[in-house]
Amino acid sequence: MKIIIPGGSGLIGRMLARTFSMDGHDVVVLSRNASASAPGRVVAWDGCSRGNWCEELEGADVVINLAGRSVNCRYTPANRMAITDSRVNSTRVVGEAIAQATRPPRIWLQAATATIYAHRYDASNDELTGIVGGAESDAPDTWRFSIDVATAWERAMNEFALARTRKVLLRTSIVMSPARGSAFDIMLGLVRHGLGGHFGNGCQYISWIHEADFIRAISWLIEHDTLEGPVNLAAPHPLPNREFMRRLRRAWGIRFGLPATEWMLEFGAAFLRTETELILKSRRVVPSLLLKSGFIFQFPAWPEAADDLCRQWRDHNQQSEKS
Repeated sequence: MKIIIPGGSGLIGRMLARTFSMDGHDVVVLSRNASASAPGRVVAWDGCSRGNWCEELEGADVVINLAGRSVNCRYTPANRMAITDSRVNSTRVVGEAIAQATRPPRIWLQAATATIYAHRYDASNDELTGIVGGAESDAPDTWRFSIDVATAWERAMNEFALARTRKVLLRTSIVMSPARGSAFDIMLGLVRHGLGGHFGNGCQYISWIHEADFIRAISWLIEHDTLEGPVNLAAPHPLPNREFMRRLRRAWGIRFGLPATEWMLEFGAAFLRTETELILKSRRVVPSLLLKSGFIFQFPAWPEAADDLCRQWRDHNQQSEKS
């Protein structure tokens, strides 16, 4: 297959590009930096206008659009504009390129986020009955902004009626990878330094997916033509932050972790130039459509996933120290 990955020079994009390249597929990464390091072939684009890169879509099999500025920052007016524009504009220009193609890709997988769902403890959010957030009376402004971005992102894809291209919205939870700089790497760093207790009251749910299952789910979506529209990419067993961190400490072999109150998290987030929404919002998301289609998770539960990720993290860093 020929697979085009706009925004594929980031952590998730490199993960997919590396896997598909190793499997013998023709991978083209679209990047604002033509000299970016990524598996496959790198082609320059600006993420907002059509250009020579559109030629790559002719006769391609799959487009996986991952483009968008990182949300790991303070939500200043300038950053809010950059976060929104980078997602909406790149989605629209990909849609325009597909619509204009003589031989368009047969499937367009578009990055989205599980953050679109409401902050809740009472029940899980799936694709059919989940509650889209933004209307909660007690939600902070930063949380409502994230919902606005998520809905604008999906709306940009839904503007296009493409008769020959199947469209899938990837409502992705936190992808857990042992790679440096990943969410797992950051959380494990807190555990290793004795700070891996619960965050806030510890009751907020964490939805996550092991990198191996994320990659397998992307391949599954490509292969199964009945799946379209919003699809949750999350392990089937989200769990409260308190239990999540306890299991991560156990996987690493540490019994105690200092908890962090909300004011401590606010102070730390300001110091690190990020937002507490990333760790305090309750994301209780389940993958009903994947499960109903017959997808089997290799890591459906967090304890086994945490054990595997800790082992991989140790192996990788021990090899780095030796080299």
